[in-house]
Amino acid sequence: MKHFTSIKQLGDLKDALAAAAAVKANRFADQELGKNKTALLVFFNNSLRTRLSTQKAAQNLGMNVIVLDVNQGAWKLETGHGVVMDGDKSEHLLEAIPVMGCYCDVIGIRSFARFESRDDDYNEVILNQFIQYSGRPVFSMEAATRHPLQTFADIITIEEHKTKARPKVVMTWAPHPKALPQAVPNSFAEGMSMTDYEFVIANPEGYDLAPEFVGNAKVTHNQDEALAGADFVYAKNWAPYQADIYGKVVNYDMGWTVTKEKMALTNDAFFMHCLPVRRNMIVTDEVIESPRSLVIPEAANREISAQTVLKMLLQSL
Repeated sequence: MKHFTSIKQLGDLKDALAAAAAVKANRFADQELGKNKTALLVFFNNSLRTRLSTQKAAQNLGMNVIVLDVNQGAWKLETGHGVVMDGDKSEHLLEAIPVMGCYCDVIGIRSFARFESRDDDYNEVILNQFIQYSGRPVFSMEAATRHPLQTFADIITIEEHKTKARPKVVMTWAPHPKALPQAVPNSFAEGMSMTDYEFVIANPEGYDLAPEFVGNAKVTHNQDEALAGADFVYAKNWAPYQADIYGKVVNYDMGWTVTKEKMALTNDAFFMHCLPVRRNMIVTDEVIESPRSLVIPEAANREISAQTVLKMLLQSL
């Protein structure tokens, strides 16, 4: 694996899950693999779980780690091409990227959708510039359209907690005070297509995801119908994909909040969310604090997904 920007790049999912299980059983077994290697983690956006879990994963592998917060611990970077740089941005990404590549062996990038241009977001302009110009293996720590490390951790978590071979997994939209990118739901839907789970997406009208991510999933605009008999409920907000309302808040319906009453429709389902979560908007306190909430084990598995991917990248050097 040369780069990691989509969960599909893991190859055979069963093999990837077996590799993750081996990592989890002994997190320090491969320290020679990362010895004298450096991981550079570049953050264009805020992070808690991704920063901590990826840094810990790299250290488990014996790697040195450099963390760079763009626009905070470095010069402000211009990302547009052909721009006259007469503003407050002192360095262009096209020079910064190859310089970064000089100092590391692997680069992780976190760069959210900007909602300025759907084409730019869905063409992954920033992530692809790192792939093109860094000369290093690049892995996504969440990009404009996907969050594959999160999705890998989600699938690991479901595999660890499922009680039947083919569980029903429901991803439901939930309200949020501001527009959020489609990266997590896109990536989760993409990951579900690699499993044999029964997968249902529930969202209000106007909030359908891009068809290339939905795949063969069942899509409904009736949340109660979707939740009936569910074994896992994954709640997440996302902004509309449609061009005319892309990145806007057009629905604030609190009836989509995941409540105790909503969870009662399920098959005593586990609750999942990638975090951070807006309590009593996305999900009520009693649901996220219940014994069926997996948000903490899910977050813990971010270390495992990151380490498994880093191990694969190191093995390809």
